Amino acid sequence: MTLNEAFARRVKEFLKEKKMTQYQLCQETGLYPSTIHYIIHAKTNASNFKSMALIIRALGVSVSEFFASPVYNFDNLEIEG
Repeated sequence: MTLNEAFARRVKEFLKEKKMTQYQLCQETGLYPSTIHYIIHAKTNASNFKSMALIIRALGVSVSEFFASPVYNFDNLEIEG
């Protein structure tokens, strides 16, 4: 799994848990719908930290809570170069 896929997976998990739509996420972050779409579908080569931080904050979780997931186990994570 790539880093972008892991991030997308966690965003989807929290959207479902919080019963939040992609549209609501756009409204909360101020990011364009296309940006959210590309992030959620792991179609971007790399998400910048500002976008990641805006999304994590909008989901109402801490950075440590967001990244506390087995999907971020470096043994199974492919980090794009």
